[in-house]
Amino acid sequence: MSKLGIDPVKVHRARLAAERIANDIQLHIDRRTTTAVERATLRLMGIDGATEVGIPLPNVVVDQVLQDGRLGMGIAFWLANAVIYYQVSPQEAAEQVALGKIELTRVPIQDEGALREEIQKLAQYGLDKICAKKQERDEYIKKLGQGAEPLLYVIVATGNIFEDVKQAQSAVRQGADVVAVIRTTGQSLLDYVPYGATTEGFGGTYATQENFRIMRKGLDEVGEEVGKYIRLTNYCSGLCMPEIAAMGAMERLDFMLNDSMYGVIFRDINMQRTFVDQYFSRMINGFAGIIINTGEDNYLTTADAFAAAHTVTASQFINEQLALKCGLTEEQVALGHAFEINPELENSFVYELAQAALARELFPKSPLKYMPPTKYMTGNIFKGHVQNCLFNMASIMSGQSIHLLGMLTEAIHTPHIADRYLALENAKLVFNAMRGFAEEITFKTDGIIQKRANKVLNDAVIFLEEVADMGLMEAISKGMFADIARSPKGGKGLDGVIFKEPDYYNPFVDAMLGRR
Repeated sequence: MSKLGIDPVKVHRARLAAERIANDIQLHIDRRTTTAVERATLRLMGIDGATEVGIPLPNVVVDQVLQDGRLGMGIAFWLANAVIYYQVSPQEAAEQVALGKIELTRVPIQDEGALREEIQKLAQYGLDKICAKKQERDEYIKKLGQGAEPLLYVIVATGNIFEDVKQAQSAVRQGADVVAVIRTTGQSLLDYVPYGATTEGFGGTYATQENFRIMRKGLDEVGEEVGKYIRLTNYCSGLCMPEIAAMGAMERLDFMLNDSMYGVIFRDINMQRTFVDQYFSRMINGFAGIIINTGEDNYLTTADAFAAAHTVTASQFINEQLALKCGLTEEQVALGHAFEINPELENSFVYELAQAALARELFPKSPLKYMPPTKYMTGNIFKGHVQNCLFNMASIMSGQSIHLLGMLTEAIHTPHIADRYLALENAKLVFNAMRGFAEEITFKTDGIIQKRANKVLNDAVIFLEEVADMGLMEAISKGMFADIARSPKGGKGLDGVIFKEPDYYNPFVDAMLGRR
């Protein structure tokens, strides 16, 4: 029974339109691979490390085949061929390529059956490692349990991974359930993943496999101390989206920011590249049992939250359908939204609650991720604390799942540990005091909340059907999302998109999607 009086026929129309949009994008994806997808494939086959000048070995190997014009066969083919011919490990082959001693496309082609068998054998390294990490997570949760929803989600962003661990452990002792390590500014635009532990970063910390390992260890330690499993989050976006997914899966991350359009709209990464990369990265996350977080909340930083609310809902439908095509379940798709209406607007809280309740009804199985007010935060920390309290109330009243804490100093500086403590205390107080409130309330028939929710859904259906008719890439080029226009041929990374040759093969697609 809908509290909002939502018409199920309109919800069905929205999903049908979103499915049409996703099907069209899938045709684009199926014909292409990217340098990042092929580098992720190498990482899942055990290739790691960097040259003396810091170039990651996966980049060295992929770039060599790319320059020879044969990456359309898939890097797995060329690597397996060299491994058989030279009788070396994948890591040794990569190191020999870096030294200029092996030119992969000039190695004599081996027997087709032997090649296919070797490719499967090489892929087993990553598959086994990911499965082992999934089992570890299950065992930790069974042993320690986890926090009650809405999960309290905090961020650390010192730039130094070792300082991040200290801050993360402090936040957990104060009550946090989820810790996100913010990436250093601009990393999404790097077409490589730095190697090793890092201690410098502006506005955040580099996402590297070693940094993932260090933070995972730190959270496991403090989780044992406080008696609950702590979820680790990072950012699976940008030009290295598939590689970040591979590294996160092998180091037992739990959540990944993994939107289908965020990089296109907000980082000007080429959309032809991004749609292929998001497919492979989400496939890895799905197989690894990782929950992805989408980024609809970002739309409201550039578009008006009241007027553009329907574009958020429409994007949630699109993100859901694209995610399902990657093998993710609905329970793994943490669709995003945010508390961003101008607080000076009369009934702003009522409208915010309507939007939050609408998301909950439309996506009942999704562990929704709710984002705090940022756009209208000011230097008045007392007013900001009240705004965050209202946000906390909206979250518990609408049954949200993942709750990113708002900071009273959002508009002033990177939060101090004390600021985070106040945010946690605020949320814990509200959630405890209102724990059963969502089950107790109903909404007035044809009242403000019902009318607002239905208007947003109606507008979203019209919007989705319009996008389905023209195609998602064309819609983005017209600036229909977040009031930002991007060209299909513009942005960064188009030169990393490659058409697949007829014999292209990637073993992870079949294995991770269950088609093997």
